[in-house]
Amino acid sequence: MNYKYQLNKEYKVFKDFLLNIKSYFNANENTIHKARNELKTIDNKEVATVVKSFRIPNIVNQIAYSFFRDSKAKKSYEYSLKIGDFTPTPIGYIEFYRLGLLKESYFISEKFDYDFTIREPLLDSNFHDKKEVFRAFSRFTLELHNKNIFHDDYSPGNILIKKIESDYIFKIVDINRMKFFEFNQDQRAQNFSKLWASDEILTIMATEYKKHYQCDDKFVEQVLFFSNKNKKIKNLKKRLKGQEVND
Repeated sequence: MNYKYQLNKEYKVFKDFLLNIKSYFNANENTIHKARNELKTIDNKEVATVVKSFRIPNIVNQIAYSFFRDSKAKKSYEYSLKIGDFTPTPIGYIEFYRLGLLKESYFISEKFDYDFTIREPLLDSNFHDKKEVFRAFSRFTLELHNKNIFHDDYSPGNILIKKIESDYIFKIVDINRMKFFEFNQDQRAQNFSKLWASDEILTIMATEYKKHYQCDDKFVEQVLFFSNKNKKIKNLKKRLKGQEVND
């Protein structure tokens, strides 16, 4: 089986780990997420890492990723380098090919020791100091937008938070679906829609955002509009599938 890889120049000692990642991954039982893809925490060279194993793509995507598009592992690595401190430090990625087609791929980053995701304060009405978390998150989102960074899956599980004294540090993950462009006001408002937050919470976020970004008075209204539109679309799809809907 052939392979392609890139390794962060700051992590040259990880080359053996990267080239033999399938063995390390299969021998490790520290799974932290398993759905379409699987994530495990693996320590190497006294560094805690998160290794993401991407699901083997179907035959159409095997051809596409082999000849026409970058793989998700490669995009995760390159986007991590591009956006810097907004995401956990990338270590490398590797792709394995059989008969010229992409089969398995892995992305490795340093583990970020977060305290919670944005999901917890969104769902827990008793979460301590949650309004300040939302305001800090809004300022972080503005930083992303001002750097022309659009996370196309800006959902609760992909936003990690660590509290340091009275401050909050944010990191975004699952970043293989990213776009880079100069935002207009609609696009800034729309990027809040996948949080599935209440109108009350979104109003706190949007109001804080407005304090630091020059926009018109309709911004809060726009944030609520895009959020409710997303909820209606997702709930309609669930009804068509006979699934339970969420408010």
